[in-house]
Amino acid sequence: MKLGLFGMPLHPPTRPMAESYEEDAAKVIHADEVGFDEVWIGEHMSCTTEPIASPLMFMASLINRTKHVRFGTGVIALPNHHPAVVASEVAQFDHMSRGRLMLGIGPGGLASDMELFDVLDNTYRTERMMESIDTILRLWRQDPPYRIDGKHWKIKLADTVMPELGVGYIPKPLQQPHPPVMMTAMSPFSDSCKTAGIRGWGPMSANFCPEYIIASHWKKYKEGCEVAGRTPNGDNWRVARNIVLARSDSEARDRVMDPTGSNYYYFEYLWKVLLAVNYTAVMKADPKQPDDKVTVEQLIDSMVIYGSPKTVTEKLLAFRERTGPFGGLLMAMMDGSGANRAREFETMTLLAREVMPAVRSAIGR
Repeated sequence: MKLGLFGMPLHPPTRPMAESYEEDAAKVIHADEVGFDEVWIGEHMSCTTEPIASPLMFMASLINRTKHVRFGTGVIALPNHHPAVVASEVAQFDHMSRGRLMLGIGPGGLASDMELFDVLDNTYRTERMMESIDTILRLWRQDPPYRIDGKHWKIKLADTVMPELGVGYIPKPLQQPHPPVMMTAMSPFSDSCKTAGIRGWGPMSANFCPEYIIASHWKKYKEGCEVAGRTPNGDNWRVARNIVLARSDSEARDRVMDPTGSNYYYFEYLWKVLLAVNYTAVMKADPKQPDDKVTVEQLIDSMVIYGSPKTVTEKLLAFRERTGPFGGLLMAMMDGSGANRAREFETMTLLAREVMPAVRSAIGR
């Protein structure tokens, strides 16, 4: 089983952005040092609380500061970008990192970004995303001339091609035919998981989804695999979770329920954001529970795996048994203000060096 780090990332908007970037970079370097396999970084254009506008730019700064981890975009919101720009930049990163890139794609999940790029309608946004990835893959498959007459993007590059000079060529990635493609999912019974199964891509389940939604993602992924005549297995399915580890269960609970703690801040913030756009269903363990009855403590209890290394190992194995055989666990990055930084680094170390060996031994891989 792969172990990864997943960062939106999330920080209080009052923190200096340079400080937040430095902290996030330090976590990636620590993850590499203690044995994480991969790191995924999200993209948000219009939110100082989630301040990374370009995951590729941020991760490029860490290629030579790490040795082992693979880098994933978590995600590039394709409806907001011209496909040729994404194709060229992703190919460049793949070469710069010597093939350490995984391409995570999605429609975007931040309402302010959707308004900014005028893609608020879900059907329209999804349609743009699928046309974009199909265009990107086509650009990587062929040489010029390029003539792609899409509904949302019309690409023509034919009159200024100079083969002997290399002019007019969209760069291809180092990994052939292309880096692994992943799609994020957070809604119950998300069609993104079915699409991933049909297309041979990997699904990624968000960390702020309760258990029944994660289980529904496995069902939809299997459905897509079966449509494509592919035997479903969980090796390429990644599930993100908030995880808090300490040497005792009581200490871990104190940390996760601390109103000044990073997990408490995370769920309080995310609940308010989703409440404002009437999209709270993705976070509620009981979809029928009225929004005004939901508490931050309930959200934490339903979506954070916390305890001693022994307890977290047992919880992870039981969670996987109930939801499906995911082959990648992604620990969600939290803010590291004050004492939270040392706590998160301790969790990362214990997860990589004590919990994951026990989990891998128990599942046989």
